[in-house]
Amino acid sequence: MKEYIVTGMSCAACSARVEKVVSALSGVEKCSVNLLTGTLCVEGNPQEKEIIKAVKKAGYGIKAKKSESAASAAPEQEEGDGENAESKRLRNRLLASLGFLLVLMYLSMGYGMFGWPVPGFLRENYIACGLAQMLLCIAVMIINRKFFISGVKGVLNKAPNMDTLVALGAGASFLWSVYVLFAMTAAEKDQLAHLSHEFYFESAAMILTLITLGKMLEARSKGKTADALKSLVKLRPKTACVIRSGEEQTVPAAEVVLDDIFVVRPGESIPVDGIVVGGHSAVDESALTGESIPVEKQQGDRVSAATVNQSGVLQCRATAVGEDTALSRIIKMVSDAAASKAPIAKLADRVSGVFVPTVIVIAVITAIAWALAGERGAFILARSISVLVISCPCALGLATPVAIMVGNGVGAKNGILFKNAEAIEKAGKIKIVALDKTGTITTGEPEVTDILPVCESRRADLLKYALALEKNSEHPLGKAVVKYCEARGIEGIPAEDFAVLPGSGLKGTAAGREIRGGSLKYMEQFCAVSDDLRQKADDLSRQGKTPLVFSLDGELLGMIFAADVIRSDSAEAIRELKKAGVHVVMLTGDNQNTAEAIGRLAGVDEVVAGLLPGEKRDAVEKLKAKGRTAMVGDGINDAPALTAADIGVAIGAGTDIAIDAGDVVLMKNSLSQVPVMLRLSRATMRIIKENLFWAFFYNVLGIPLAAGLWIPIFGWTLNPMFGAAAMSLSSFCVVSNALRLNFVKLNTDKAKKKEE
Repeated sequence: MKEYIVTGMSCAACSARVEKVVSALSGVEKCSVNLLTGTLCVEGNPQEKEIIKAVKKAGYGIKAKKSESAASAAPEQEEGDGENAESKRLRNRLLASLGFLLVLMYLSMGYGMFGWPVPGFLRENYIACGLAQMLLCIAVMIINRKFFISGVKGVLNKAPNMDTLVALGAGASFLWSVYVLFAMTAAEKDQLAHLSHEFYFESAAMILTLITLGKMLEARSKGKTADALKSLVKLRPKTACVIRSGEEQTVPAAEVVLDDIFVVRPGESIPVDGIVVGGHSAVDESALTGESIPVEKQQGDRVSAATVNQSGVLQCRATAVGEDTALSRIIKMVSDAAASKAPIAKLADRVSGVFVPTVIVIAVITAIAWALAGERGAFILARSISVLVISCPCALGLATPVAIMVGNGVGAKNGILFKNAEAIEKAGKIKIVALDKTGTITTGEPEVTDILPVCESRRADLLKYALALEKNSEHPLGKAVVKYCEARGIEGIPAEDFAVLPGSGLKGTAAGREIRGGSLKYMEQFCAVSDDLRQKADDLSRQGKTPLVFSLDGELLGMIFAADVIRSDSAEAIRELKKAGVHVVMLTGDNQNTAEAIGRLAGVDEVVAGLLPGEKRDAVEKLKAKGRTAMVGDGINDAPALTAADIGVAIGAGTDIAIDAGDVVLMKNSLSQVPVMLRLSRATMRIIKENLFWAFFYNVLGIPLAAGLWIPIFGWTLNPMFGAAAMSLSSFCVVSNALRLNFVKLNTDKAKKKEE
C-alpha cells in the first residue's frame, strides 16, 4: 500500500473528489482518503506519477508520505507544530477579521439601527456610510481570500466544495450590496434611508468571520484527536549509551545497530529493543502495555524501546532497531488505523460526493421559487445565501475519522492496537469469542499443583528424588517439578545413569539407589499403586492435572501433579465477556478431559478439544456461521484461525506470526484486555453513529429552514449570519463529541454496567 499526503482539502466533497479521480486510474485496486489526516492510501500497482498528476489536476497538492525512518528525526514536530501553526494562522485571521467586522457592525447596526454616534462626514450621508461598509467588507474578504481561491478552484476543477458554498454566500451578499450602493446614486433623497437597509456587507463579512472561527475551533480539536499518536512519537529515546571498543559512548538512538551492547541506568529510557545480557532491574513498561506495575528483568529477558529502567543498571544486546522496534511498529499501527476508513463511513462518502452541487441547486431553486412568489430581491437573496452557508459537508466528512482516531488513541494508551478502522468497527459487533487455551487462557507454562506422597513421612524423599531425576529432563512437566523444588530450597541429589525410556518414563541412580519416574500407566510396571492413590489420581486428572509417579528401589514414593494453570484474570475476563452478551468458546489441541477441566475453571460456554492447527481454522469457520466471531490467540498454530475469524486478536507477548495475522494486538499478555477492547469498540461506534446522525440531521433540518420552507406554516426565517454561525459550529460539535471517548471508563464497574 502506498501512502500520500494531500493538501488543500477543505471538506468531505474534496476527499470524495480525490478518491474518485485516483480510483479511476489504471492499476488502482482500492483507495481511500482520510479528511482528518489528509492521507491518501492506494492499493494496487499504479504509477506514482499518474497518481500525483491526477490529484494535482483535481486542484489539490500531493506528496508521498515519508517512511517511518525518514521521519524519525522530528515527526512530532511536524505533527504537533503543523497543527499548532494551522490553529495560529486561523486565530490571526480571526482576530484581524474581527477588528474590521466590529467597526462594520457599528456602522451598519449601531448607527443604522440605533443611531449611535459616528464622525460628522458620515452622519446622514448614506452613500458615504455604504462606501465605508464596502471598504471594511473588502478588507475582511481579503483577509479570508482563501475561501474564494479554494472555492473558485473547486468550480474550475468541476469539484465544488465547502469553500465554494462560503464564497458564493459571501460573494452574493457583497455583490448585491454593491448593486444597492450604485442604485443609491440615482435614487431620490427620501429613498436613501430605505435603500441603506438593503446592504448585506455586514452579512458577507460575518459569514467569513464565523466560518473562520469554526475552522479554528475545528483545527484545535483535530489537534487533540492526534494526542495519542504524538505522545507515542515523543516516547522515542533521543540517545543511547553503547559500548564500543571497550568504552561507553553516547550516540543518537537512531545510530544503534543490531548486536550493539548498550547500557541503561536507573531513570533512563531503553533506546531500542534488546535482550538483557547483564544486570537486574525493574522496568516500567506502561508506555507500551498500559500496565503500571514494573516488570522484573534479568539475563535473558527481553526489553523494549521507550520503556523506563527504574532500579539497577542493565546491559543489553540490541535485537531490533529503527522501524523494527516494538514502539515503531505500534506507531505505524496507530497511524495506519487513523488513515484507514471504516465501512460505516461509506454512506457519508456517497452523500458527500454530491452534497455541494445539490446544495447549489437547492439555493437556485429557492431563489426561483421565492421570485415566482413575488418576493423582493433582498428577501430572495437572504434565503439563497442562508441555504449556501448553513449547509455543512465537513460534519459528514469528519463524523467517522475523528472518532476512529480518538478511539484508536485511547486503545493505544490502554495497550490495545487496532490495525485499521475496519477492525474497530467489527470488534464492536462480535457475538462469539473463540479463545486458544495454551498461552491465552492459561499461562502456557506447567506448574506443580498437588503433591501426593504415599505417606506424609515420605514427602521430603518424594521431592528430593524427583528433583534429582527431573533435573536431567527437558520435558515441560519435568521443568515444572524442578522449578517448584528449587523455589522451596530443596537440594537435589546428583543423578547418574540417566535415561529416557520408551513409554513415558525416566530412569537414573542416586547414591546407589534406583529412581524411576513417569506416567501412572508406565510406573505400574515397576511398583504397586494402592486403590486409594489411584482414585485420588483419577480425581485430579479429571481436573486437567497430569500425574508424575516416582519410585525408589521399586517402592512407590508418591505422585506430583502438574498442570498448565489458567491466568489469574482469565476467569474474570470471560465473565465480563459473557455479561456483554458474548458466547465464549475455548479451542485446544488437548484431550477432552483436560480441556473440559480447564473450561470449567475458566467459565467458558463451550469447549472444542483435540484440534490440530488446521482444524482450529475449521472450528472458527463453523462458529462464524452462527455469528460474528473473534479469535484470540498467541502462537504460530493460531495464525490460520486468526486469519479465518471475522476479527483476529493477537496477544502481544505472542509470536510475530500471530501478531501479523491478527487485526487487533493486545500488548498485555492478558485476556482482561479483550472485554476492554469490546467496550472501547462499542463506545467508538456509538460516537460515530451520534456524529453521523448529527451531521445528517443538521443538514436535513437546517437547509429547509434556511430556504424558508417553514415561513408559510410557522413564520420561521433564518438570517444568513445565524446560518453561518451554525455551519461553523457543526464540525466543531462533531469533533468535540468524538473527544468524549477520552473520558470513557473502560475498566470500572460503572463502565461495565453501562455496557450491559
